[in-house]
Amino acid sequence: MEHISQLTAEIRDKAAYPDILVISRIFLPKEAVIGEYIYDRCLQDPERVIVLAASCSGDKVFDEGQQFPVYRWYYPRFWRSGCIGSILKPWVNIVCSFVLAIKLYFRYHYRYIEWGHGYDFPSLLLLSYFLPIRFFIYLHGNDLLSTLHNPVLRSLFKLTLKRAEGIVCNSSYTQDYLRTALRLDTPTHVINPVIRPEKFANVASLSSLDDLRVRVRQTYNIPERAIVILSVGRLVKHKGFDLVIDNIPLLMTFGVDVHYILCGQGSSESELKSLAHRLRVDKRVHFAGYVPERELAGYYAACDIFAMLTLLDTKPNIMEGFGMVYLEASYFGKPVITSRLGGVLDTVQHEENGILVNPNSGYEVFQAFNRLCKDQQLREQLGRKGKELAKRKTLHRSLYKSDL
Repeated sequence: MEHISQLTAEIRDKAAYPDILVISRIFLPKEAVIGEYIYDRCLQDPERVIVLAASCSGDKVFDEGQQFPVYRWYYPRFWRSGCIGSILKPWVNIVCSFVLAIKLYFRYHYRYIEWGHGYDFPSLLLLSYFLPIRFFIYLHGNDLLSTLHNPVLRSLFKLTLKRAEGIVCNSSYTQDYLRTALRLDTPTHVINPVIRPEKFANVASLSSLDDLRVRVRQTYNIPERAIVILSVGRLVKHKGFDLVIDNIPLLMTFGVDVHYILCGQGSSESELKSLAHRLRVDKRVHFAGYVPERELAGYYAACDIFAMLTLLDTKPNIMEGFGMVYLEASYFGKPVITSRLGGVLDTVQHEENGILVNPNSGYEVFQAFNRLCKDQQLREQLGRKGKELAKRKTLHRSLYKSDL
């Protein structure tokens, strides 16, 4: 990591002519979907990018290993959680990203800024007036929603988007929502997140994946021939984990030896455990708690079906812009059962790599589970197609076609 105080140092040979400043308060090694998305973007053009991001635990060692320069603004350790941090961080993000972006301009003379999300956008708006640059802004879902309910923020955000060279949305759903909400003429582009295999550090080969499958199943005393359903996500009401649990006793009645593993933590955990106990399937519903990203491969390997029956969330600042866990499940060759709504439609194609259902139709949901649990050939067919779809990739350099 190069600190901002070292701006007089020589530019690294491996990034001798960078012309794109990528700014994101969320960046690896902090585990987050946005951070992973921005990091993958940087890996596509390491010779062109400079990164400016917020500090996080482990960033120094991580940054020293990158092919491109990484600069950080600092958060005191006691800010990284708690009330003080939640109040001060947005202001620090705006001020530091603005000041340091200007300093970096006089070092690198970059021509573009790629702003990694809709958060802290006032800094970007100011930079567009202060610097002779063009910019792209990325939108992921919740960052878009967070600006729309305050008239002042909405107006400033709309102005920022109008001044952009282009808007990059993580899914068609986010793009459609943006067009409906703000009706802009600015060009929009859909670039879906992709899987970075290195994220799953403990998978070196198919044999190691088989070992992980056995290990996870043994951890929960699950027989090798049993069907395992997996969900990964925050344990909150709108994720629909209770709908999956409801189907466990029904599947058992129809002769399916089935187990369900949930990876994640959240406010609904005690309620879900109570439901499993009430339905007398608590021995078959396994709560794994928080599972680090590097260990998730074992859980994907251990399952036969991945399921998330997300419900339409009525909260004003929550939007499922893209379903990264569905893409990960497909990457590991697992068929998906999920709701027919939101950003998932960019990831799961009905009868190709999964089955889309109406989560409010108990019959439709059960039929999907029963069908996949009993048809191994179908599971394998959908899994193979899922692997193919998970390898699709749109390169960010397509944003710069006019410069080629």
